[in-house]
Amino acid sequence: MFVFHYGEGASLSSSLLAWLCVFAALFLFNEVSRRYKVMGVLFFVVMPVVLSALWFTVLRKRTYTDWFHLAKVYSATAGCIGFWLIRYFVRKRRDGTVWRLADSRIALCFPPLILAVNILEAVTRDIQVGITCQLMSQEVTADVPVLLMGGPWNFMNAAAGLLNIVTITGWSGICLRKVTKKDGSRDMLWPDMLWFWIAAYDLWNFAYTYNCLPHHAWYCGLALLLAPTVCSFTIGKGAWLQHRAHTLALWCMFAQTFPMFQDTGRFRVDSTYNPGIYFAVSLTALLFNAGVTIYMVYKARKSHRNPYTQELYIDLKAYHTVKILAEESAAAR
Repeated sequence: MFVFHYGEGASLSSSLLAWLCVFAALFLFNEVSRRYKVMGVLFFVVMPVVLSALWFTVLRKRTYTDWFHLAKVYSATAGCIGFWLIRYFVRKRRDGTVWRLADSRIALCFPPLILAVNILEAVTRDIQVGITCQLMSQEVTADVPVLLMGGPWNFMNAAAGLLNIVTITGWSGICLRKVTKKDGSRDMLWPDMLWFWIAAYDLWNFAYTYNCLPHHAWYCGLALLLAPTVCSFTIGKGAWLQHRAHTLALWCMFAQTFPMFQDTGRFRVDSTYNPGIYFAVSLTALLFNAGVTIYMVYKARKSHRNPYTQELYIDLKAYHTVKILAEESAAAR
């Protein structure tokens, strides 16, 4: 599935070590940014401003300037800022009561919206590659030539991405994690976003990176996807979207600043450019997302619940495992 480069200090062990370092760093920095309020401001407000100044001045000839990379880094960062506000923005009214952004249904529209936008960016890119690279074509990003191989897999995976958007359910149930001695993060929990949807997203996104970022998929298609997923099923249960936004923004900022890490030298890993593998990866993503869509429709019909205005999977054990971690909402108090 991957081609590891040898020579000039490169080896399979160096690529594996680099992958483990990327995974560990993303997991660690996500922990820091989610647990400490001030670190969220530093990572997702201060650092992007400073780095943006560098990208468009001294690094402008070395970093990514195509529409997709810029859209991805800023949309991911916008998501992080929005989620931070949902978690922490509180205002005291004149009558002494407290109003929280997390209790606003309008504010809770932001997480599914930014998620859908993020998916649509990649869907658009998949279609673009499928149309313009029917034969293997070369693009240049950060002054590095990249071979792209378009084909039916791009359109299959674009369809999988659209189904992934369709199956975003239960946003009205987004809530905050209650503060305990072990965890004071106030994570943004989404109880209705369960393991099968996350798996469908990961399969689709990996297929996207394999199709459209063949020289990056080893890192942003595996390490970057696994870091938030592992966190969301271990120490940061139920907050996958928040973890995904944090790790994606941090990785994009790193990749924008140090593009040569994955583009050249000893740590570069490419796809095999094997049409059969491309087809199989995208077909797997499409079938899994189709299965989640069928399951969503089945649950909606059986429970007579609207998946876009109500939580849908309230009868599942996985839902209650997350819900029990949430603090009491203002409406319930």
